[in-house]
Amino acid sequence: MKKILLILCFIAQISKVFAVQADTVEIHENDTKYLTHQYFLELEDPDNIFLANDIVHSNSFHTIPSSFPLLKYSKSVTWLKFTIKNKTDEAFVPVTIAKSVIDEFDIYFNNRVTHRLEQLSSKDPKYHLNLLTQSITLINLPLQADSSITFYARIKSNAPTVIPIEIYSADRFLQKRGTDNIINGAVIGIFLIMALYNLMLFITVGDVSYFYYVIYIVFLGLTQTLTLGFGSNLFSENTTVLNNYITPLIRICFGCSLLLFADKFLQLRQNIKQYYRMYLFLYVLYSLSLITALLGFVHIAYYMLTINIFIVSIALLFIGILLYLKGFNPAKFFMIGWGLFLLSILISIARNYGFVPYNYITLNLVTYTSIIELILFSVALADKINFYRNQNTQSQLAALTIAKENERLITEQNIFLENKVKARTQELIHTNQNLSVTIDNLKSAQSQLVETEKMASLGQLTAGVAHEINNPINFVSANVKPLRIDFEELFLLLNKYDEAANNPNDPQLLKAANDYKQQIDADFVKTEIHTLLDGIEDGANRTAEIVQSLRTFSRMDELVLMPANINAAILGTLIILRGSIPYYIEIKPVLDKMEPLNCYPGKINQALINLINNSIQAIKAKEVHEGESITIYTRDYPDYISIEITDTGIGMTNEVKQRIFEPFFTTKGVGEGTGLGLSIVFGIIEKHNGSIHVESAPGKGSTFTVMLPKDLADEVVDS
Repeated sequence: MKKILLILCFIAQISKVFAVQADTVEIHENDTKYLTHQYFLELEDPDNIFLANDIVHSNSFHTIPSSFPLLKYSKSVTWLKFTIKNKTDEAFVPVTIAKSVIDEFDIYFNNRVTHRLEQLSSKDPKYHLNLLTQSITLINLPLQADSSITFYARIKSNAPTVIPIEIYSADRFLQKRGTDNIINGAVIGIFLIMALYNLMLFITVGDVSYFYYVIYIVFLGLTQTLTLGFGSNLFSENTTVLNNYITPLIRICFGCSLLLFADKFLQLRQNIKQYYRMYLFLYVLYSLSLITALLGFVHIAYYMLTINIFIVSIALLFIGILLYLKGFNPAKFFMIGWGLFLLSILISIARNYGFVPYNYITLNLVTYTSIIELILFSVALADKINFYRNQNTQSQLAALTIAKENERLITEQNIFLENKVKARTQELIHTNQNLSVTIDNLKSAQSQLVETEKMASLGQLTAGVAHEINNPINFVSANVKPLRIDFEELFLLLNKYDEAANNPNDPQLLKAANDYKQQIDADFVKTEIHTLLDGIEDGANRTAEIVQSLRTFSRMDELVLMPANINAAILGTLIILRGSIPYYIEIKPVLDKMEPLNCYPGKINQALINLINNSIQAIKAKEVHEGESITIYTRDYPDYISIEITDTGIGMTNEVKQRIFEPFFTTKGVGEGTGLGLSIVFGIIEKHNGSIHVESAPGKGSTFTVMLPKDLADEVVDS
């Protein structure tokens, strides 16, 4: 019984060994073979933890159902075990992986001479000098003629892809690579020609669709160039950068350029308004792929790009069909070209997942259909131009017909209008004559009103001057009488001393003079005389000050530019108006030191009188007066000066504030004002090329800010 069990166990072990055996790949002269599942065994390494020494002695290799090795999201590293027998005369066998995104490709084998495990990498220099320029993932296996070796291949990639390992004889490899280089060069040349041709059309025609089409061709060409393997020449020492950053970025740019081109060519913003926001969501998909790649989740980014191109392809095909059914003829060639390209993409995705056989047609289908797609898109652009040219021709014919009809109507209307114009001209001549008379009357009335306002200002000025001059004159008059009495007493005292001096023998006369001196208190009289004279002098100075102020206002009608002291003008105005300022209003001048300003002094004084008097009237209009003041600021700036007059009056509403500079507008009662005061102020400031601003609110007072330039030049000013 024990013998039977031992025999059964032995048979099971033998069957297990034979169950995982793979056929030997025999390579003859001018021969090439794909490493399909009948020639290799596979061992998954999803965590990338296996070492070559462990793999060589591992019994975990097994067969797989798919024809080719397949890398997935859950399996980014795989090991393959296969045996090659060299039936050629060369001492090496080329092994390649074509048109796949491979990060690492290493092959291990036991050297029969050194009895050591050796490693070969696709990044190592090639044994054959002519193979150095080959843009493919290549390893030359050292294998003597008519010998065989078991090899262990380690393959790593973040992209889900089929691994088409192809084994050649040396002569067949050189022949095939020469042919492939010619074909690949032709493909790249086609992309360059198409890009330059459409760029020339963009410059010639000016249609922005050609510009976006050129961008699309560039990124499509770069994508196909990387697929053909030319990127490995530029990044031969760092395929990680190529596969993890450059390739995903170019594919993302390709997708975005496709969306931009389709948007402009199919005019999606106008043709699918209700779905356009959904179309913009396609950009979001590529943005997410970009973010995922930049964060280092490259394997997820490749999966997302595969899903993105599938969704975008279906969406664009649906949009093309929809627009063509709506009668948008340029969508016809777009729909056909993109339909073929979509079919090739679907076949390529199915090939990568093992659903479609891997052969020359499925390997190069995307490249060749992309060329057909470019041709059809170029035809579509030309058809679009013809479509718009036909529309333009029809529009021109319709416009010509309408123009002829309009010409007939215009001719009829011209005859009618000429008669109307003649009649209307006569009416206008009569009306113009009446208007001329009316304008002359208005000018006369305006001149009278302006003179009235001037006379009002002059009357106010006269009243203030009379009041101001009357005070010092009264003061002088009051001092004259006591001064006369003091002088008479002094003259009498002098006479007494003179009489005593002429009669020295009469001591009574000297005694009488001394008694009179004590009686009148001569020291007090002397002090009083000085006091009375000081009072008279003060009155005279005040009168001179008022006269000096009046000299400035005597030039109100002069229109000659001359330097004037603005601060002095403000103080003179305050002196003139002092008699009309109630006791409860405090005047606060805060004057900045400044140079004389080139201006029309009389006009400036007139404006200051109107503005300050306006503030006085605004305060007087209040029912209750408490803490009332008018503050006047002057400020010196590099290019201009400012005069700011702030009062605590009744203020203004926004409606009133917007109209205060209008002629004849006034808030005063009938007979209290002409409504020209602030209008004249505005005109004076405008003559000086200055500006005036108002800030006011009901119950919070008002602030008038006048800004006058320093560079006012001489000019002719109308009176």
